[in-house]
Amino acid sequence: MSDDAISTASARGVDDRARLLMLAASTVVTGVGAGLAGMSLALLLHVIQHLAYGYSLGWLIGPESFLDGVRTASPLRRVAALDVCGAVAGIGWWAVYRFGRPLVSVRDAVAAADPRMPGAVTVAHALLQIITVALGSPLGREVAPREVGALIGGWIAHTAQLSAEQARTMLACGAGAGLAAVYNAPLGGALLVMEVLLRSFAIPVAIPALATSVIAVIVAWIGLGNDVQYALPHLGISPSLIMWSALIGPAFGWAGWRYARLTNSARKRAPRDRWMVLWCLAVFSGIGLLAIRFPALLGNGKGPLQLGLDGDVGVELAIVLLGLKVLATTASLRAGAAGGLMTPGLTIGALLAIILGTGWNQLWPLVPMGAFAMVGAAAFLAVSLRMPLTAVVLVFEFTRADQDFLVPVLFAVCGALATSWLCEKRFPGAT
Repeated sequence: MSDDAISTASARGVDDRARLLMLAASTVVTGVGAGLAGMSLALLLHVIQHLAYGYSLGWLIGPESFLDGVRTASPLRRVAALDVCGAVAGIGWWAVYRFGRPLVSVRDAVAAADPRMPGAVTVAHALLQIITVALGSPLGREVAPREVGALIGGWIAHTAQLSAEQARTMLACGAGAGLAAVYNAPLGGALLVMEVLLRSFAIPVAIPALATSVIAVIVAWIGLGNDVQYALPHLGISPSLIMWSALIGPAFGWAGWRYARLTNSARKRAPRDRWMVLWCLAVFSGIGLLAIRFPALLGNGKGPLQLGLDGDVGVELAIVLLGLKVLATTASLRAGAAGGLMTPGLTIGALLAIILGTGWNQLWPLVPMGAFAMVGAAAFLAVSLRMPLTAVVLVFEFTRADQDFLVPVLFAVCGALATSWLCEKRFPGAT
C-alpha cells in the first residue's frame, strides 16, 4: 500500500471517529434537553392546575391529584376554568394558524429531507396544549413534550452537521425522550422511536433511542421525582381473567378502530379560521357545564383511570363517563384544539373494560375491576394509536404491574390487533 493510500485511510478513520463522537455528543445533549423541556412543561402544567382550581397552592407536586382539586372546586370555578380554556384554545390556535409558520408534525419532520421543525410556532403550539390541558381540556398532554423534544433533537442535529439519516434519528429520539421524561417511562419512549416514528429496531436506531430516553428520565427526576404514574393495588391473575382477556380482544379492537376513525375525522374537519374561536368557546363551555355533575370529565383522564385501577368506578358511572369522554375528546378536536390521545385512550379502554368485566363477573366472578381496567387500557391504546409494543410497555411502566399480567394483556392485545386489521381490510382508508 502506498503512502498516499495509508494517509487517506488514516484520515478516513479519524473522520469516522469524529463523526461517531459528534453523534454520541448529540445523543447526550438531546437527552438532557428533552429531559429539561419535559420537566419544565410538566411543572408548568401543575402550576396552572393548582392556580385554576385552587388546590395544593404550596406544592408544585402536591399530595392532591387533579381530580381531587376539581372535586373540591366550586361548580362556578369549574365552569369559569373551562370558559378560560375555550378562550385560550380558540384565540391561541387561531393566532398560530393565522400568523405563524405552517406547523410540522413529528412524523412529517422525520420523513422530510430536511428533518427540522419551526421553532417559535412549535413552542407556541406545545404551550397551548399544556395550558388547555391544565385548565381542563379532555385531550392528552403527551404531544407537547414530544414536539419540543423533537425540536431540540432536530436543532442539535443541524448544529452538529449530522447526516440527514442521523438527523432524522436524533429528531425522533428527542420526541421519544420528551415522552419518557414526562411519564418516567424510558423503555416506552425508546419504543415510540423504534416502533412508531422510525419503524426500525436496528442498532443505529436502538442505541440513541434508549440512551436519550434514559438520560431524559434521569434529568426529569430533578423536578418530578422518580414516581409511578398510577398506583396499582396488588392484583393477582386468575383463570377467569385470562379467559376474559382471550375472548374480549375483538371488542377492544373494533372499539379502538372506530375511535381512531372518529378522532381522525374530527381533526380533519376542524376549522382553521376565526370560527375556531366560537367553536372552542362553545365546546369547552359545554364541557364545563357537564363538569358540574361529572367533575371526573375534566382533564386528560388520569383521574378516572386511577379510580378504575382502584376498583372505585361502578358500572353506571363507567357507562356515563365513557360516553362523555368520547364525546368531549372528539368535540374538542372538531373545535380545533390540539392535544394527545394517549391518556384519553387508556381511560376509555379502562372504562369499557369495567363495563364488559362487570358482565363477565356475573358468569365467572371474583376478578377485580382494576385487573379488567388494566387489560382493557392496554388493548384499546394498542389499537387506537397503532403502537402495540409501545402500548404494552407504557402500561407496565405506568403501573409497575407484576410480570404475570403480561399473559392477559398480550391475549387481549393480540385479539384487538387481529380485529383491527380485519376492519382495515374490510374498510380500507377509513383511518
